[in-house]
Amino acid sequence: MPSIQVISSNQEGMTTPEPGLKRQVMSFSPSMMLVRHTMEKGWVGTRHSHPHEQLVYIVEGGIRFEHPGGTFEARTGDSFLVPGGVEHQATAFEDSEVLDLFTPMREDYA
Repeated sequence: MPSIQVISSNQEGMTTPEPGLKRQVMSFSPSMMLVRHTMEKGWVGTRHSHPHEQLVYIVEGGIRFEHPGGTFEARTGDSFLVPGGVEHQATAFEDSEVLDLFTPMREDYA
């Protein structure tokens, strides 16, 4: 029987991939990965794309999200899907905490 591991959310387990952004890789398997991000108000993410599908859930705060189809704001309790290969950029207009689910897992985060 496979083992089940609980990953606790904690500030000490977070990395800082860029100023104003902290990241904690939570649970993952080869087919999916859960990642916790915190963003400081005013953080502007790098415009990028990746082959992974990405589900985004706003735990707290608010972000502005830009993609080829337009721009929208997402706040506490909102979620959205980013298809793989779509260029996008996020900006935090409040201190925010976001959960991202990637499929398949992101090897560059593991």
